[in-house]
Amino acid sequence: MTEYDAVVYDLDGTLVDLDVDWDAVAADVLERYESAGVEPPSTDLWKLLDGAGDPELAADVESTVAAHEREGALTAPRLARAEELLERTVPVGVCSLNCEAACRTALAEHGLADAVDVVVGRDTVATRKPDPEPLLEAVRKLGCPPDGAVFVGDSARDELTAQRAGTAFEYVDDGPSGV
Repeated sequence: MTEYDAVVYDLDGTLVDLDVDWDAVAADVLERYESAGVEPPSTDLWKLLDGAGDPELAADVESTVAAHEREGALTAPRLARAEELLERTVPVGVCSLNCEAACRTALAEHGLADAVDVVVGRDTVATRKPDPEPLLEAVRKLGCPPDGAVFVGDSARDELTAQRAGTAFEYVDDGPSGV
């Protein structure tokens, strides 16, 4: 990796592998829709998060997803890029689609929290990846211009986020694992 003024990592699939059964999360969220008497817009978890227009349902859906993520953060296996993070001499951030609390839990569980200067989760700002704002928020808090930072991730969504934010991008492995 070329040296940058700051490095921002995605969390799940990059630093750790959250121990979450995403199908079970979607099923729990669909139950929340059913309990609220609201027709779900899809069975896709991200569309379910977006589609909960009623503020009470939206909060319930977010809380349900976040609870699974926080629990999964406790037993998430640490991935190889976590070692690299510990060796960084530049400011380091995390920008994730997972809730901020799950990010912080996973980082703490693996002794990474002190090596990370900034954490931006799904619920930290009003938008989420691939919108560039979460990544730009992380970069701003690191005191770095976007073109001086690199975003390290595992998905096409991460790559698109970096492109939109004007940062460099590096895949964890050989290419995208999905959007």
